[in-house]
Amino acid sequence: MKELTAKVRRNLPIARGIYEITLTLPEEVEVKGGQFLNVSTGNPAHLLKRPFGIMRKEGKDVTFCYQIKGEGTVCLSKAGEGALLNVTLPLGNGFDIPENARKIAVVGGGVGIFPLLSVIESVKGKEYYSYIGFRSAEYACLTEDFGAASKQLTIVTDDGSIGQKTNAVSAFLSEYKKVEPDLIISCGPPVMLRALKAQLKERGIKTPCLVSLEERMGCGIGACLVCVCKTADGGNARVCKDGPVFNINDVEL
Repeated sequence: MKELTAKVRRNLPIARGIYEITLTLPEEVEVKGGQFLNVSTGNPAHLLKRPFGIMRKEGKDVTFCYQIKGEGTVCLSKAGEGALLNVTLPLGNGFDIPENARKIAVVGGGVGIFPLLSVIESVKGKEYYSYIGFRSAEYACLTEDFGAASKQLTIVTDDGSIGQKTNAVSAFLSEYKKVEPDLIISCGPPVMLRALKAQLKERGIKTPCLVSLEERMGCGIGACLVCVCKTADGGNARVCKDGPVFNINDVEL
């Protein structure tokens, strides 16, 4: 983990309310797919850093996407080329992809697709079957990136304005027997992850499943306990420090 001052290389909208930003670091930092960073907003009136899943790392350049949610992300969207932002990275654990997992199902919803892209672009030599869902066509993004890195890409939307009219979990399960993945990785809103866990249990599917949890965070390093989640054994886990990636059976959703 390093505290660095990064320079904004680009910061542009890619879908409705969604921006893609690339920061150039003063030095190269090793990042695993699924890890995240904490970044300043660029406005001294909003001192608390915001956490975002790292989507791509190329040399000293780190890219992540974010959705406009409040004043902090509005400030971040105004950080133009050359602006300096304080960043802490890498944080949390990432996706540990077993060498013997050849076929991997990728199930993502909304802004949860971003950390999943980091895995399929960085862990080579696998067959990725990606199922990504959006509210509608105007929120869809990075479909070409997923298509280029996946053996098969299925796009779904709630209203059917692009791709199939269904959700990512249903789309994946409808093709489970055809794909027969060795591993499932997923990230998305809690309701999606709960549905995935319930359906895997109901269908008796034992395929290992790793999920990246989306939780509100404060410090990002495990000290403030804002992001605590319940574990299946009745204990607690810090999403920022112990996660954000967990085995789906080890956490309550």
